[in-house]
Amino acid sequence: MARTVLVVDDEPQIRAVLRAYLQTEGFEVIEAATGAEALRLATSASAPPDLVLLDIGLPDLDGLEVLGLLRRQSEVYVILVTARVEEVDRIVGLSVGADDYVTKPFSPREVVARVKSVLRRARPAAAPVPDEQDAVLQFPGLTIDPGRREIVVDGHAADLSTLEFDLLVALASSPGRVFSRAQLLDRVWGYDFYGDERVVDVHIASVRRALRDDAVAPRLIGTVRGVGYKFLAEPEDRS
Repeated sequence: MARTVLVVDDEPQIRAVLRAYLQTEGFEVIEAATGAEALRLATSASAPPDLVLLDIGLPDLDGLEVLGLLRRQSEVYVILVTARVEEVDRIVGLSVGADDYVTKPFSPREVVARVKSVLRRARPAAAPVPDEQDAVLQFPGLTIDPGRREIVVDGHAADLSTLEFDLLVALASSPGRVFSRAQLLDRVWGYDFYGDERVVDVHIASVRRALRDDAVAPRLIGTVRGVGYKFLAEPEDRS
């Protein structure tokens, strides 16, 4: 079955170009010119899209506001499209739940490549049946249950997105090992990730916030300057 992409942009020409390229690659395409219409289509109970290409500069609602509202109702993949070059806009966008971003002017082929890459990451439909790789990870003040996809920090449940959960598990499964950004992209985003490696930094920041881990004096996730990240905590002895 063809995957559906919702293209949200107030410029008809941009929507038309993206529609043509996406349809050539076998995608179904629906369109929205406003934030309100995008929210209606993205949360449709009968035919929700698999991914949303969301322009930030919309005429009614700011795209980041649309993304924030959408994340309250849906885990649909979202790629932000922005003409703003300031890094702050990109960081803010990703920290409220975007899976990737592209900047204008862009190559339509690049956008299609990003869409394909993001869609190769599987969202869990429900709590999977635990297997040998789903052993509970236990650290001082932190419990990670991959099978149930649950996290408890200092006795309280933590809320992470699917991608952030997978990123945490990738690090916590190998305490002390240093992972480069490229290695984390391979493990979590997929070997064919097509985008900016700094997306890892943004999601690490979100994970730290959820775990109440201070980036300046971390107890869980440490930064290895110029390389990447490593999980600092030692597993608890469960013998």
